[in-house]
Amino acid sequence: MKEKYHFIAIGGIGMSGLAKYLLENGYEVSGSDICDSKYIDKLRDLGAKVYIGHDEKNLPDNCIVVASSAIKENNPEMQKARQLGLTVYHRSDVLAKLSEMGKFFIGYSGTHGKTTTSGLCAYVLEKAGLKPSYVVGGILPDIGTNAHSQDGKFFCAELDESDGTIVKYTPNTVVVNNLEADHLDFYKNGLDSIIETFNKFLANLNPNSNILLNTDCSGVKKLDCKKFISYGLKDADYTARNIVYAEDYTTYDVYYKGIFLTDIKICLKGQHNVYNSLAVLASLHVSGVDIDLIKPHFMTFTGMGRRFEKICEFNKISVYDDYAHHPTEIKATLSCAESFKDRNIIAVFQPHRYTRFANLWEDFKKSFGNVNRLIVTDVYAASEKPIENINSERFAREMSAEYIPGSIKEVAQKLYPTLKPGDIVIGLGAGTITNLGKELLSKECSVA
Repeated sequence: MKEKYHFIAIGGIGMSGLAKYLLENGYEVSGSDICDSKYIDKLRDLGAKVYIGHDEKNLPDNCIVVASSAIKENNPEMQKARQLGLTVYHRSDVLAKLSEMGKFFIGYSGTHGKTTTSGLCAYVLEKAGLKPSYVVGGILPDIGTNAHSQDGKFFCAELDESDGTIVKYTPNTVVVNNLEADHLDFYKNGLDSIIETFNKFLANLNPNSNILLNTDCSGVKKLDCKKFISYGLKDADYTARNIVYAEDYTTYDVYYKGIFLTDIKICLKGQHNVYNSLAVLASLHVSGVDIDLIKPHFMTFTGMGRRFEKICEFNKISVYDDYAHHPTEIKATLSCAESFKDRNIIAVFQPHRYTRFANLWEDFKKSFGNVNRLIVTDVYAASEKPIENINSERFAREMSAEYIPGSIKEVAQKLYPTLKPGDIVIGLGAGTITNLGKELLSKECSVA
């Protein structure tokens, strides 16, 4: 008989993907969360029993309990699991187990771009008819899911480094897209701690594994890795050349060891997406995939959810949502806005975590050069306690920006009357800022 799994906080994008994958493989799955969501609805359709609210009575008998780093020991379901002596897995343990089910495992890692690269990999393999299995951190465009178990050769996944658990994975092919100081609540020595973790991760891999490194990134260059395959925009094994940035697409030529390999066209904006798409092409090429099979599908990939995602448009005002919550990610996202000629760019920034805001304060101040107007909301704490003198009001004052306190609904209420036809609104952050487009549209509908 297969094990039973119970997920605490099953409705998140990462946890729901793992639960879906287990359900598709015949496992019994239950879980709980504080509120319903579209992800939970899909799990229920597959047979999961999901409770709203955390309660020790939710735990089935003899189950394996799955939790993320966000779940604390005082959670009633966690307390009951400990009391009963149940096996408790971190979500990374489940992903590691799924990756060992006999597939060729391709993993995407780095400070930025994991969701886009892993999602693009799954997408092009799916569209090419290669029936990949995958667990990624966002919803695939056109396909409408974040996880799927199929009978093809490949399994691809996003490998999270935020809590050090990346060392548990042993992919056959791995991409390290970039490395910067982040997750400073965990990595106390910043980039040095991250480098140490990645060195341990790479050293644990099978000697025959393909390690692809973005050697344009100064952080990646600090890795102690002797055998690797490089990619980048210059002096690399896989190189993107002759890049053309147009309003609706980007094109470039791919050279492998100095010889033309293929040309690529993507509809994603920004130089960071050249790196992302090049990483996927290179990783699939070294993994034995026929480039001609996947090449046409790079252009039809419109991006993962919450990655410069157009949420709504009204009165010639466009509203975008982006998960960017690190200075480098914000710069990359706002560089995409450069293609909007003669449009008024309004960035609405919700700082995510007090520790990140405090440690990267000066870097955040340098991230909004491409906007005409900056609005700063209250910090999304993500369960952290406030840090003295680290707040949005002070940041806005130092940036000569606008500070709008309160909920995102209240932010939208104050922002809406000031918008004009032609404005581009971009919500930035990993928290409740994702609701900005919905709230603005609600205001428009109520006026109409």
